[in-house]
Parts: sequence; C-alpha cells; structure tokens
Amino acid sequence: MTQIAAAPDIAADAPVLIFDSGVGGLSVLDAVRAAMPDAPLIYAADTAGLPYGSKSEAEIAARVAGLLGRMSERYRPRLACIACNTASTIALGMVRDVLHLPIVGTVPAIKPAAERTRTGTIGLIGTEATIRQAYVDKLEAEFAKGKTLLRLAAPDLVAAAEAKLRGEPVDVAAIERAAANLARMADGKVIDVLVLACTHFPLLADELRAAFGPDVALVDGAEGIARRIAHLTQGQPMARSRPDRAVFTSDDGRLDPLRPALAARGITDVGLL
Repeated sequence: MTQIAAAPDIAADAPVLIFDSGVGGLSVLDAVRAAMPDAPLIYAADTAGLPYGSKSEAEIAARVAGLLGRMSERYRPRLACIACNTASTIALGMVRDVLHLPIVGTVPAIKPAAERTRTGTIGLIGTEATIRQAYVDKLEAEFAKGKTLLRLAAPDLVAAAEAKLRGEPVDVAAIERAAANLARMADGKVIDVLVLACTHFPLLADELRAAFGPDVALVDGAEGIARRIAHLTQGQPMARSRPDRAVFTSDDGRLDPLRPALAARGITDVGLL
C-alpha cells in the first residue's frame, strides 16, 4: 500500500478519527469527548466487516489497513485511534508502518487490573481473536506476573452491545453465561477485577455488574486512550467547521436505529464510507 504522509500544518478542523468494527468504539469516543470537548471527531465503523473476532488475523490486518488508508486520504485526520482491541492487537504495527500520522491503539487493560486486584485473580473477556494473541501473553507476562489471568471468549456480548445501542432487548442470558463460565474456571470464584478487552463491552457495564456482582470491578482502557490522544494533540488548534459525524461501511437497515444513540453523543451527520 502507498504510504500516506500527514500534512505539515494541522488545520484547526482536522478531525480525530475513531475507528472500530461496530459501535463499541463509542465508549472510547465518550472518553475522548470528556477529555477534549473542542476536538472535531469522526467516528468510523466497519459494519460490513463485523464481527472481527471470528476472522483470521490476515483478513483483519488487510481490512483495517485498507480502510484507514482510504479514510486518511479522504478526511485528513490529525490522528487515528483504532478503538478495537482485536484490530489493535493484530494490525496496529502494520497501520503504523503504512500511515504517516499518529496512531493510537487499544489494548486490554491488564496493567491497571493487576494493580487493582486484591485476590490476585483477574478475569478477561474479549473476542476469540483478541484472547489468543501473543500480544496479550506479553501484557500478562509484563504487568501481571505472579497473578492469575483467566481469559474467556465472549463473542455474544458484541451482538448484545450492538443491540443495546439500537434500542433492542439485551441478551442478558449471554452475559450471565460469560459470568458462569469464568466462575467455573480454576480460581474463577475469586475474580475481583474483570478486564473488558473489547470496546463494545463497557456499553454493557450495567448488565455486567448485575451478572458479576458488586465485588468485581470492571476495568477498560477508554480513559487511558483519551489521555494518550490528548497528550499527542496537545497545543494543536482545534475548531469545528461542521458537526461531528459518523460513517459506516454498510447499511443493512440497522443504521437508522442507531441514530438516537449517535444523536445523544452530538452526532447527527451519519453516512456511508
């Protein structure tokens, strides 16, 4: 792929691009908005490729690099955030090699979870692709040495979060199954911190707290990502020349139900990539 160079001068209305496979990255957008209220934003979702968790590493890497290349040419962002644990653990290095602009990834919040646990046993839920990555092994070895990290693939929760954002009933049984499956693992009953290793999952925080109980703290990386983006863009001029917008790679009839959730976040300009 041809490398794309960033413009030497950053326009005040150059957006921060937040990319995910679906609506999970809205949890990151919320944190970025809170940290940087003046930053112009574009939210991009690869709904045509959803879900990423069941795809091969090669397919995910090709999709993410290709889409971010197209969007960098079209929207000229000041920075791109891959607000997806699966895409970040697989494609972050490739994207950084291809695009000449700052790229912020999303990785499982194992470090803060290890600092917070009292029992020494941490649960981690994510997609099938995320939990099997060597990058997660590296994070565990570096930050959770001497702790027990129990990983569980919970792909049904992605669909549950997507449904919730569309105003549809949440599959509570899927969340309860995840809690039960973790509890059945060795030492699973003493988990006191749960890493939400998918940006979709914070959207289900209320349902997860109900399923896991008040003694299990939920940890995700959204606030840390927002702090990193704020640091990398510190001192840059920021002003909106148009409303923040959301773009999707497909419309299978499920975009209209998302409009209220997007509008609640100040996004009324919704279209296709």
